[in-house]
Amino acid sequence: MSLRVIFMGSPDFAVPSLRALLDAGHEIVRVYAQPPRPAGRGQRERRCPAHVFAAERGIETSTPANLKDPADRAALAALKADVAVVAAYGLILPKAVLEAPRLGCLNVHASLLPRWRGAAPIQRALLAGDAETGVTIMRVVPALDAGPMLLGEATPITETDTARTLHDRLAEIGARLIVDVLGRLQADPPTEIEQPEAGVTYAAKLDKDEGRLDWTRPAAEVARAVRGYTPWPGAWFDFDGTRIKVLEAEMADGDGHPGAVLDDTLAVACGRGALRPLRLQRAGKAPMDAPALLRGFPIPPGTRLG
Repeated sequence: MSLRVIFMGSPDFAVPSLRALLDAGHEIVRVYAQPPRPAGRGQRERRCPAHVFAAERGIETSTPANLKDPADRAALAALKADVAVVAAYGLILPKAVLEAPRLGCLNVHASLLPRWRGAAPIQRALLAGDAETGVTIMRVVPALDAGPMLLGEATPITETDTARTLHDRLAEIGARLIVDVLGRLQADPPTEIEQPEAGVTYAAKLDKDEGRLDWTRPAAEVARAVRGYTPWPGAWFDFDGTRIKVLEAEMADGDGHPGAVLDDTLAVACGRGALRPLRLQRAGKAPMDAPALLRGFPIPPGTRLG
C-alpha cells in the first residue's frame, strides 16, 4: 500500500533509500535536507546529494537550518504524511516533528544498534576493528538513536573494506530494509524491540584533523585508520612540511622507532610491526602508487615521519 512519506536525509547515504521508496510506489510529499553550503575552490553554494536527487525527480525540498521555528513545524504537519523516513538528515528532530506523521518517524541507521549510536557509525566500526556491522531500522525518539528497533541486517567487515565501500554497501542494505518495513507498516507491522542498555557505544563525529596517523599504535590499528578515514577526512602523515595522504596500505615486516622509514619501499615502523603505504597523495597532486611517488619525491630509509 502506498504511503505519504516525508523523507529527511542529506548525504549520499540517503539517496538509495529515497530512490527505493519512490521505486516502491510511495508518495514522497516533501524532502527535508541540509541547506546548500559553500563548497569547492570557488566556494559556490552546493546542494547536498539528497536535494539534488529530489530536484531531478521533481520533488519539492525544504532546507530549514533547524526545525525550531513554529512556522516550519506547522508546514511539516500540514503535509499530513503517514510516516517520516530519516536517513542521515543531520538535524535533531523536536518532539512535535516526531509526532506529526500519523505513523511516526523511522530512521535508517548504519550500525547494529545499540552499538555505535551517533554521527559516524561506519568509520567508528572500522576503526574499532569490529568483525561486522549493519543497518537498523528504528523508531526515532528524542534520545540519540535510542528508539525501539523494527528490523536489522548484519554484514561482515572485510580486511579490504574502507569507509567508502562499507558506506555504499550499508546504504543499499538500508534502502532495502526501509522498503520492507514500510510495506508491512500498516497490515503486518514488525515487532518493535527496545534496545538493551548493555552494549551501547557512541560514534563521535569525525574531526577533519583526526586522520593524522599515530605511528606509536600497532600496525594493525594504523592500517584500520587508513581504511576508516578513507575517503574523509583522509589518513595522512607529515614529511618535510608536506601532508601526504595514505589511500591504501598493507602490513609489512620489520620493526624500529615508530614513524621510522625502514626500507626503500616505504615500510614504516609502528608501535608494534610495520605498515607499507601502497597508494598516496600529496596535497594538490593526483593519487599515485608508492614507487611513482618515491621517484619524484624521495623519502629515504631512516627518515622519521610525523
